[in-house]
Amino acid sequence: MRKPLVDPKIFQKRRDQLAKTMQDGSALVLMSHPEMIRNYDVHHPYRQNTDMFYLTGFEESQSVLVFIPGSENPTTLFVKKKDPTMETWEGFHFGVDGAKEAFQVDQTFPIDELEERLPKMIVDCSAVYYSQNHHYGQDEKINGVLRKVRALRGRSGEGNIPLMDSYPLIGELRVIKSEFEQNEMRSACKISSEAHIELMRATRPGINERALHGLFIKEIKQRGAAREGYGTIVAGGNNAVTLHYVFNDCDLVDGEMILIDAGAEYHYYTGDITRTYPINGEFSAAQRKLYEGVLKVQKNLVDAVKPGTTFKDLNEQMAEGLTDILLEVGILKGDRKKLLEGKTNAEKAYFKFCPHGVGHFLGSDVHDAGKSKKDRSRPLEAGMCLTIEPGLYISKDDTDVAAEFRGIGIRIEDNLLVTPDGNENMTAKCPKEIDDLESLIGSNSDIWAGAVTE
Repeated sequence: MRKPLVDPKIFQKRRDQLAKTMQDGSALVLMSHPEMIRNYDVHHPYRQNTDMFYLTGFEESQSVLVFIPGSENPTTLFVKKKDPTMETWEGFHFGVDGAKEAFQVDQTFPIDELEERLPKMIVDCSAVYYSQNHHYGQDEKINGVLRKVRALRGRSGEGNIPLMDSYPLIGELRVIKSEFEQNEMRSACKISSEAHIELMRATRPGINERALHGLFIKEIKQRGAAREGYGTIVAGGNNAVTLHYVFNDCDLVDGEMILIDAGAEYHYYTGDITRTYPINGEFSAAQRKLYEGVLKVQKNLVDAVKPGTTFKDLNEQMAEGLTDILLEVGILKGDRKKLLEGKTNAEKAYFKFCPHGVGHFLGSDVHDAGKSKKDRSRPLEAGMCLTIEPGLYISKDDTDVAAEFRGIGIRIEDNLLVTPDGNENMTAKCPKEIDDLESLIGSNSDIWAGAVTE
């Protein structure tokens, strides 16, 4: 028999916190992610809806949480019934009784009774929190439930039950990490850092990007991670100028650089590290100039993260720092003040070479929940986790740039926990200094002995 991944008391405390932010008399309805077809009748590996896991710890598909604070049975789970035949094919399911006992909820019912029971459960509620427009089939099911609620209300004059988005409600709980969550984040970052180090040691000219991708998966899983936190980017040479490069199928070329953006997910918390370095273990003069510049900007940004700082502040600092690098190496020319003019970063000259922001919230999702405001002006607070990831990307086809700098993509990304007086760099042990990188790169190239290379 399987056990809950995390102590169920953690989730009870989170539901208690959530109840304090919900409208009086309201209900929350939260559905698991649907299973997704990979090809024909083969599914992608299943990963639970983050909010569903955050509030229950329950990992099975075809499950629904109904939370009605103040009611006789506040926490209800609808789950798959025990079915020995299906378990022969799919593996263990908790079932109705098992889910109630293991996850310490008030009541459980079979998922096929949802549309019969749910209207009666929420008919007297003041509102329902449900996040729409993620999956058409789920929205249709909820709409059917709401039509039944209206019918049950009859001629009361109450009309339709108000529907409110649950995502920002739960997101505001998730954005400040508890001590427990901070430790989970540290574990995810430690696993991610150690795996990146192994990739540095294994990098050499001639191997394929996918070989390093596969090695990353091996390294994180043998350290206890369930999966990658997102699609890993292993981008050699000019591939690194594609921000979300997905192919990971090219051979690494001597003299070029490689950018690896990869993180391990541990207990539904993820690291998100990017490191860039020369494939042959030695920076060329041009590579060194650009890399040293980006590293200086990145370290200054890390130092600037503290309570009260905003992403807007950090973006402006990044814009100035990257502009200075580009002016110094001659990629940008002209008056610094004019190059930095523009109401948004996208209007500034540097943006051609770094068309993304300075970072994002990090947690159970790689781009984690929490309102940052449209202008990114929300002040950081202790307990928030975020990435800092400046970069420069210069296409091999950009003839306006000197040839020595073309085909280089550099991003340096660390994961920070905001503390009361500054920040903790949770990925500080993942090397990024030039001397440290050059001493590591290729130091375990024997790992590929016997491998087939073209």
